[in-house]
Amino acid sequence: MPHETVIIVGSGPAGLTAALYTARANLKPLVFDGLRPGGQLTITTEVENYPGFPEGVQGPELMDRMRAQVERFGTRFVMDEVESCDLSQRPFTLHTANGDTYTCDALIIATGADAKYLGLENEERLQKIGGGVSACATCDGFFYKGVELAVIGGGDTAVEEATFLTRFATKVYIVHRRDSLRASKAMQAKAASNPKIEMLWNTQVIDVLGQNKISGLRLKNTVTGEEWEKPIGGMFLGIGHQPNTKAFVQWIDHDELGYLVTKPGRTATNIEGVFACGDAADHVYRQAVTAAGTGCGAAIETERWLEEQAAGGGH
Repeated sequence: MPHETVIIVGSGPAGLTAALYTARANLKPLVFDGLRPGGQLTITTEVENYPGFPEGVQGPELMDRMRAQVERFGTRFVMDEVESCDLSQRPFTLHTANGDTYTCDALIIATGADAKYLGLENEERLQKIGGGVSACATCDGFFYKGVELAVIGGGDTAVEEATFLTRFATKVYIVHRRDSLRASKAMQAKAASNPKIEMLWNTQVIDVLGQNKISGLRLKNTVTGEEWEKPIGGMFLGIGHQPNTKAFVQWIDHDELGYLVTKPGRTATNIEGVFACGDAADHVYRQAVTAAGTGCGAAIETERWLEEQAAGGGH
């Protein structure tokens, strides 16, 4: 079976930055592309908050440029996904969806997290074409100046998104299936005191309207069954994220949602030689630039750890 010094699982900003640093350190990393090569930015249109692009850049273009940069330094890619692993001993063993098995001395997990969506056909279509459906207010809120928006959800995430969006929107509706929020008392107070936020209680979205751009929502009252349409200029999902960590949680410490837990201020996990970076270990910031930063950290920690092993300082 193929053996590698460093394997990086995931090819978003965290994984590619980790690849850049490990490749330049002559560690010859192998990167597994995973389910979505390039990560969430490949389904994002305009990116205006990544440093170094004063005019903004398309998400797919940014990831293509990152990929070309790491390939220049010898990074290799495998179009495959890690389905399971054995991290009980070194070298670590990884089993892939294609039925292959790899071993490695050090492992960097950068599998990211995916926003949860409602699962409506037109919601998915409009999200893919940048037609007014988003799961990241800090990424996309700027594009919605002077319009009315809807945020779906009832927890802290939804209230945070709605509060942020009031900087740009004329009105933000929080659409929630129940008659009370799950958000913390502090977040509920924040929503109640903001004149731009209006609650739509006992309401669910049953369809997203619009051809090339969202024009409104088809809503349903969860108590009475009444349906109606509401014009809207954009819809933001605030129902949480799902970390792509299923293959690793058997071995790596994680929280109740599945996010991998690292040592404070570091990317090291509970297993020597395994590092986690990007959104797989971050449910707070979830930005491309913070993911890239932790990818850099994971690479530096990996390089130092491998040097310690070579010098006989391993455990």
